[in-house]
Amino acid sequence: MILLSGPCVIENEKNLYKIAKGLEFANDDEDIDFYFKASFDKANRTSLDSFRGPGLEKGLILLEKIKKDFGYKIITDIHESCQAKALAEVVDIIQIPAFLCRQTDLIIEVAKTDAIINIKKGQFMNPNDMQYSVLKAIKTRDSNITDSEFSKNANALSIKHRIWLTERGSTFGYGNLVVDMRSLVIMRKFAPVIFDATHSVQMPGGLNGKSGGDSSYVSYLARAASSVGVDGYFMETHFNPKEALSDGPNMIQLDKLKSLIVILKELDSISTKVV
Repeated sequence: MILLSGPCVIENEKNLYKIAKGLEFANDDEDIDFYFKASFDKANRTSLDSFRGPGLEKGLILLEKIKKDFGYKIITDIHESCQAKALAEVVDIIQIPAFLCRQTDLIIEVAKTDAIINIKKGQFMNPNDMQYSVLKAIKTRDSNITDSEFSKNANALSIKHRIWLTERGSTFGYGNLVVDMRSLVIMRKFAPVIFDATHSVQMPGGLNGKSGGDSSYVSYLARAASSVGVDGYFMETHFNPKEALSDGPNMIQLDKLKSLIVILKELDSISTKVV
C-alpha cells in the first residue's frame, strides 16, 4: 500500500515535527510505502488573507530536516515551472495540484526531473482525459513513445516512468465534491491511482471565504475506494484539525489514522483477489 500523509501545509517547525512523529508507525510498517506530505505553499487558497505557508526556500529546509531526522520519503506540491529543479533536490514525489493538472509547461518541467510525478485529477476533469496529462509526462521522459504504444501499454509505461494519478472528487460548483468510483477504474487503465480520501470530503468555499469539509466521511470513502481497487491513499492529518491553518475540517485526526490504515490493509488484501 502506498500512503501519502501529513499536514496540509507547513505551519511551523514544532507542529511539523509533532505530526511527523505521529506517523512513524506508517514508515515502520513493511507493508506500507510511506511518503510524508506537507505543502510549503498553498497557492490556491480561497481568500487572499488565508495562511499559505513558509514558501519554497524555508519550506524545503524544513522538509529536508524531516527527511534526515525521520528517514521519510517526501512529497510536496509544485505551483510554478521554475520550482521543479529545487524541489527535485529534496523531495521524492512532486505533486501537480488538481487545478494545474493540464498545465503543459508545468508537467514537462517536472518530468525532466527524476522525481515520481503525482498528478491530481482536476475537479473539472473527465477521468478518461487524464491520460493526456500522463502522456505529456511520459513523452517528456521518453520521446520515442508513440501514441499507439501508449494506448496499448499505458499503465506499464506509467509504472516504468513513475507517474501516478490521484482522484479527489468532482465538483459542480455548488460547494461540495462527489466521488465517482468509476473514475478509479478508468484512470487505473493508464496509471497507478491514489485515492485522496480527505480532499474528497472538502466543501470548497463552504466557510465564508474558506473551504469547509466533513472528515466524518473520510473512512467511508477510503473503504469504498479500497473495494473498487486502488494503489494507495492520500490522507492529510493533524493532531488538532480544528486548529489547523489549512483544510482542518476535512483532515483526519492523527491518533485515528492508524486504526483506519489497519482496516484498509485488510480490505486491500481482499480487493486484490476480486475479479
